[in-house]
Amino acid sequence: MSDEQKWSDISKDMANVAKKIKSNIDEEDLVEDLKDTFKNTIENTSQLINNIIKTVETSVTDEEIKKETKEIVNNINSELKNLQCINLEQCMKIRMNLEMIYQN
Repeated sequence: MSDEQKWSDISKDMANVAKKIKSNIDEEDLVEDLKDTFKNTIENTSQLINNIIKTVETSVTDEEIKKETKEIVNNINSELKNLQCINLEQCMKIRMNLEMIYQN
């Protein structure tokens, strides 16, 4: 193999590595964007849940029902705040699930 061919092969290998790095960076950016969107969705949902609690407090007169409802809603709120997405696939699944919830 000639020196010229060796340099050509090295150049191709470097181009392939550069493409893989760019692809990895793009995927990491996408994951970060999804994480930010997910965090905002969780915060907005938490705010909605807090509004539900306030509505229950002012509308429901039965104290036992009020207490149980607030407890359930608070548990849901806590679970939402603890959610995290770890990778792109998991973020996409969580996002799709949340979109289905909001559509219903």
